[in-house]
Amino acid sequence: MIAWAKAAVARHWPVLRLRTILFSTLLLVAALPGFGALFLRVYENTLVRRTEGELIAQSAALAASAAILWAGPRPAVARPRPASRNPYDPQSEVDLRASPILPPRPAARATADAPQPDALATARRLLPAIEETSRTTLSSILMLDGRGILLNGGEAGRSLRQLPEIRSALAGRPATVLRENGDYVSRYPFEWLSRASNLRLHHTRPIMVDGRVRGVLLVSRSPRPLFKGMYEDRGKIVLGIVLIFGALIVLTAILSRAIVRPIERLSRSTRTLASGQPAATDLPSLQVVEIRDLFRDFAVMADSIDKRSRYLRDFASSVSHEFKTPLAGISGAIELLQDHEADMTPADRRQFLHNMAIDAERLSRLVRRLMELAKADLHRPGGKPGAALPPVLAIVADGLATAGFTVSIMLPEQLPRLAIDARTLEAVLTTLVDNARQAAASVVVVTAAVEDGTALIAVADDGRGIAPADRDRIFEAFFTTKREAGGTGLGLPIARSLVEAYGGTLTLGTAIAGARFEIVLPIDRVERAEA
Repeated sequence: MIAWAKAAVARHWPVLRLRTILFSTLLLVAALPGFGALFLRVYENTLVRRTEGELIAQSAALAASAAILWAGPRPAVARPRPASRNPYDPQSEVDLRASPILPPRPAARATADAPQPDALATARRLLPAIEETSRTTLSSILMLDGRGILLNGGEAGRSLRQLPEIRSALAGRPATVLRENGDYVSRYPFEWLSRASNLRLHHTRPIMVDGRVRGVLLVSRSPRPLFKGMYEDRGKIVLGIVLIFGALIVLTAILSRAIVRPIERLSRSTRTLASGQPAATDLPSLQVVEIRDLFRDFAVMADSIDKRSRYLRDFASSVSHEFKTPLAGISGAIELLQDHEADMTPADRRQFLHNMAIDAERLSRLVRRLMELAKADLHRPGGKPGAALPPVLAIVADGLATAGFTVSIMLPEQLPRLAIDARTLEAVLTTLVDNARQAAASVVVVTAAVEDGTALIAVADDGRGIAPADRDRIFEAFFTTKREAGGTGLGLPIARSLVEAYGGTLTLGTAIAGARFEIVLPIDRVERAEA
């Protein structure tokens, strides 16, 4: 199922520019507060609760005034101060997302009971304050007696006791409900987006006298329209939008300069490199850690490709040159035999055939060495255990020691295993010792030392040494000073490639007489773990 969904998304996913994705992501993040305010109605719910707080404050003040008028003048008595209530407290009773929406308030019912005389007298005395408050706050304020009968308004003398908010107030509990506004008329084109545009808040508060409910105040008002509230706060909203989009543009410019442009430049450099031309690898001016590392890795790769390309060109030129001489000799001998075979003496024919055999053997030797070099370049260390140097040196010394040529081994008593297999180490040491013997050396001294997790193996001889002009070229393929003796110039390049395959190095050291080669190899990991 997941694989199918991924495949479906991959088929329909548009290929976009990175700059477009970054801008779209930032735009979405910047628009989230707006979506929250518009579609989640967070701002509108705040307006509704603010209206409720205002109704609570009005009803509390009027109820306290009514209670004083009801009870008449009394001496001041210290009473415990009730806990204060913040009218904007989020513990408000109404919530547009959770509070039920009741139908419009029904008309008051006729009743045979007459309003209570004391309640009616108090209402008449409080009526100027009620009317002034109503004109100022645009709230509808009705006063009821202790049985739920209206004392003012067009329905005075009728009962609203059937309403749940009135029953709650008669029981001594203030209540706030949301009801539909039956007189609502739409005045704004987008008013349908607001959930509270056709609602009206109804708050009831009991009038307490001597601990008894003697009357009820019913205060109702429509909440402030969402768009009107937004219009009143338009300066702050516009400023917020400008700041958000300004920050969005700045962030997009920074990300474009730090990420998009470097990636585009790297793409152009890649195409340039693929065409065989040198690619620009300069670091971008505005750097990001990952992009900087990517440019550095690309520079290393480009340099490696350039070196490898030059190596292949030079190698191909050298191979063609090395093959040309014996092939020319063989071709010339074949032509002479074809043209003058009848006139040649048997000795001449044998000489030509002997020369052809020598050239053919040289070609075979070159092919074998080239195959060895290719294997060395492609060689990767396997899982074989590390090699112990003393046994390998003993095999090399026994195989190459002759009359007038000895191999002296001077090793420390405790020498750990090396991170290279025994056969490869033997091939490298055999090449170095055999080269020393061919350079007329009488003694080859092999020493070793261990330091910082690596082993240094030095192979020094007392032969003719290496000319200063040749020191920088001895590791080049096909470079040899013994071409007449059959040298191919591939022994040292193969040895170096084998050592480097195991993370080591093979270099030409400094010697007073003869030549000195130094091999640095890492210690076997098993040996280091045990140490």
